[in-house]
Parts: sequence; C-alpha cells; structure tokens
Amino acid sequence: MTDSTKIDGTLRGRVALITGASRGLGAALALELAQEGVRLVLASRAGSRAELERVAEQARALGAEPLSVTADVGNRADVERLAAEALARFGRVDLLVNNASTLGPVPLPLLLDTPVEGFREAIETNLFGPFLLTRALAGQMLARDAGLVINVSSDAAAVGYPHWGAYGVSKAALDQLTRVWAAELEGTGVGIASIDPGSMNTAMHRDAEPEENPEEWTDPAAVAPALVLLARADPRRVNGRRFEAQDRAALAELRELAAHKEASHA
Repeated sequence: MTDSTKIDGTLRGRVALITGASRGLGAALALELAQEGVRLVLASRAGSRAELERVAEQARALGAEPLSVTADVGNRADVERLAAEALARFGRVDLLVNNASTLGPVPLPLLLDTPVEGFREAIETNLFGPFLLTRALAGQMLARDAGLVINVSSDAAAVGYPHWGAYGVSKAALDQLTRVWAAELEGTGVGIASIDPGSMNTAMHRDAEPEENPEEWTDPAAVAPALVLLARADPRRVNGRRFEAQDRAALAELRELAAHKEASHA
C-alpha cells in the first residue's frame, strides 16, 4: 500500500499532533494547519481544557478533524495515552510538534535561588516530554519511512540569560536531543528539526518579563506560518537543522525548501 503522504507534496490529509495547543503558538499553528486540510491532535494540560476546546472548535469551523486530548507531557502515562489516542483515531501521526513549554518558577529566579522542584518541572516538560512523545511516535513514522518532528526551541537555548536558567538549560538540552536524534535518523525518510519562534506576545512571555511592553513582541499568528513552511519541507532536507522563525534569511530558505518539496511532487 502506497503512503499518500510520500507522494502528495501538500499537507492536506496529513495528521499532526501539537502539544501546548490551547493558546499561543500552539493554537495559532493548529488554525494554520486546519486551513491546510490537516487532521489534528491537539494536546494541553487539564487546567487549560476549556481553552483547548475553543481552539478545537475554531479548527473544526475551518474544516479540520480535531481530536483534543488533555495530557501532561512530562508524565509518561499521559504521553503514552496521548500517543495511543492519536493512533487509535487516525492510524498514524505524520507531523509531531513538541511545543508545550514551561518557564519553571515565576518570577524567574537566579539559578542559585531556583527551587529544585521548579527546575525539575522545566526539564520534565521541555525536555523529557518531547523525548517521551518522539519515542512513542517515531517508530510508526519509521515503519512508513515518512514523518517529521519539530521541536520548538528558544534563543535562551543559545544565550545564557540571567534568570532564565531552568528554561534555558531545558531548551539547550532539547536542541541537543534534536541533533542526536537527527544523527540516528539520517538516511531514513523521517526527520527532526528545531525552530526558535523568537519573541512572541504570549501569556508565558508576559509572565517571564512583566516589565516589558508586549506590544513590541510578535503575534504568534504571524510566526505560525514559518512552522507550516517547515512542515511542508522534505524531512530529509531539514533533518538536524535549527531555524529562526523571525529571521528573514531563514524564512527565505524555508520558503525554498517548501517550494522544492511541492515541485518535486507536482
């Protein structure tokens, strides 16, 4: 049986699982993909269930087939249930977007003052969660020799900002997880890449820097199209890459990569 996701250069009909989908970038990406005809698995923690259902309703109004699941990605049992529900509904996951994140303790403390439990929470959500979910879903991608994992990174992964210790360390480790997994996926039809969305006007960013003016930050809806371009690209060409969503040169390259994939399947 031929896998239609390998011969169709568009996203229509593919299955995407997005964590942290109740608001911010996750919600914006869900609506962008809904307009592309993607079938959606939307996940968030139980505390944001109402917000998640609103996003699912908006996606449904755009013609998508959303499945909403409450799950804590830092919890192994929740991740395994999330993966099982996604596969039971759609039979496969073509695109995994590990977007769910937490800052850790707020207000952001110095590392010296960071509670152990707060540091652990950041690692469990921002690193352990993507590891668990990728581990749960990469096998079925490899069985079809097709699929892409996108890990949402941050500039705090590359720069040592004071007070951003727990978050920055977890995101730096996530970038390394991406690189190692990419090396292990080399030569297959499955890829894994990371993308730094840049400064966005999200609740999490406002919590992190309450003294700053959020109007100076980019709306997540303006960033989501960059992730759609990455999702359109050939996984083999983006495997192991790290992109900056608000960088003009990176956006130009993503457009070229997406266009190349569509042209090759025209």
